[in-house]
Amino acid sequence: MHAIITTLPGDGIGPEVVAQGVAALQKVASEFGHTFEFCTALLGGCAIDATGTALPAATIDACTGSHAVLLGAVGGPKWDDPNAKVRPEQGLLGIRKALGLFANLRPVTMHPRLIPASPLRPERLAGVDMVVVRELTGGIYFGEKERSAHESGEMAMDACVYTTGEIERIVRNAAEIARGRKRKLVSVDKANVLETSRLWRSTATRVMRDEFPDVALEHMLVDSCAMHLIRRPADFDVIVTENMFGDILTDEASMLAGSMGMLPSASLGAAGHGATRMGLYEPIHGSAPDIAGKGIANPMATMLSTALLLRHSLGLEAEAQAVERAVYATLDAGIVTGDVAAPGETVSDTATVGAAVVARIQGALA
Repeated sequence: MHAIITTLPGDGIGPEVVAQGVAALQKVASEFGHTFEFCTALLGGCAIDATGTALPAATIDACTGSHAVLLGAVGGPKWDDPNAKVRPEQGLLGIRKALGLFANLRPVTMHPRLIPASPLRPERLAGVDMVVVRELTGGIYFGEKERSAHESGEMAMDACVYTTGEIERIVRNAAEIARGRKRKLVSVDKANVLETSRLWRSTATRVMRDEFPDVALEHMLVDSCAMHLIRRPADFDVIVTENMFGDILTDEASMLAGSMGMLPSASLGAAGHGATRMGLYEPIHGSAPDIAGKGIANPMATMLSTALLLRHSLGLEAEAQAVERAVYATLDAGIVTGDVAAPGETVSDTATVGAAVVARIQGALA
């Protein structure tokens, strides 16, 4: 296979972890006989500094001309003013919209080696293996925004808007994933208060009843879900929810694994040829400017994100599993960064961990 992959290293530790992700993809290409062509573009704070905008037109062109996109992270103290007209996050929201990426997948799997790093008691973590499917291009993040004078000072408004079609497509995506797993889907909303959530619940109920009668559906309020993610996380299989709720819940769920440095994500568009889809792949952690340039960032979430890239955008399942096995073998070997190291354990730097993963990627004939 020949594939073009655009990398968006971004800000902070982004360039450091993306470099390890690219190394993993290059090893996959070598081991399995593929040709991956890489191009690099600007997004976020670095793009603001270079071009005055968080999402240059050249970046959109590069991404739309590729098979998949690998992102590091965006943002940092330099661009933190929430009142600034141009902010790094605008680039992230903009590229999702430009590529039509409406479904964000965040798998949370509990590797036994990481149980001591989690803040939860070990008995609550046994069997944790879930996927959170977050709607990515609708809701309050993309709704109309207004700020105006008010008798008490100022008034601000953020509109949360969803259409039936937006809800249907994300529920179908989540249900298809659940159908291939334990056939359990939890739909999260706030239907006791919000009209958008009432539309969400009625639409999800109809789609599941008419199209996925073989998948068990449970509705859960977002506050209850937040509680049960800590109280009984192993009970969840697939969760589907709207944009803001998903943003918050997935960061909470990441703590089950002990570190954001271990969890990948995939932002997917509509299906293309066969089972492949345009996708943007990134670790769920941020730019971590406090450790940027120190060589101590955990590259495993980015490397696991490349496995999702191989699986969903390139249709290369064996290659994806090879990367995942390599990451977990490196964990088992105790070659880890400080965020997941056990007390007294040797701590390795970013490059050492990345190289250890790459060395363990083996092709079909190896």
